[in-house]
Amino acid sequence: MPHVEIKYSDNLDIDTHKIFDAVEKTINQNDMSAGECKSRAYPCSQYKYSHVLVTVSLLTKPHRDNVFTQNLSREIETAIKAHLKQSLYFSLNIEYSLDYYTTNIHLVEGDELQSRLDDVTS
Repeated sequence: MPHVEIKYSDNLDIDTHKIFDAVEKTINQNDMSAGECKSRAYPCSQYKYSHVLVTVSLLTKPHRDNVFTQNLSREIETAIKAHLKQSLYFSLNIEYSLDYYTTNIHLVEGDELQSRLDDVTS
């Protein structure tokens, strides 16, 4: 279950939902076991210089080695920049979870949780 966080200066005209979809698609094209990419964005009104910082957090897995990470980083950067229409400073960080990181799904009876498959079929 990857996570993506986008922090950006709020003078930028960014469609974060398109970027979320592009990052999720790129991750899953490179690793079908990744699943839904929980995404959130933080526009910032107090900044110096127009910039965006994207952090992608992934679980540590044996096949996610240096070569995988370098290739994924290049592909994610390309996917994101296709949606950026202004000049800015760009940063991307891919990080991996530590041994004691917990991630799972908490389901409440009578409530539904949207999944990646819902986006495809709806």
